[in-house]
Amino acid sequence: MTPPYHPPVKRSVAIAGHKTSISLEPLFWTMLKEAAATRDMPIAALVTEIDAERIKADTPPGLASAIRIWLVSNAVDRT
Repeated sequence: MTPPYHPPVKRSVAIAGHKTSISLEPLFWTMLKEAAATRDMPIAALVTEIDAERIKADTPPGLASAIRIWLVSNAVDRT
């Protein structure tokens, strides 16, 4: 297992047909992969949904921040 205090890892994800790079710590990549699997959808599709929610905010955070917030919020909702 990767230590929890690991620097972010950059990966490319396609959103609405164009690739974008997202930097997340390995823990968040694991959480994102698990969330996508739970929803039976590709990671890119889940990131697209999170991005759509993010841009509706009055002051939208960056995409990586939005993903982290979404993951933590959804983890709390499941407890």
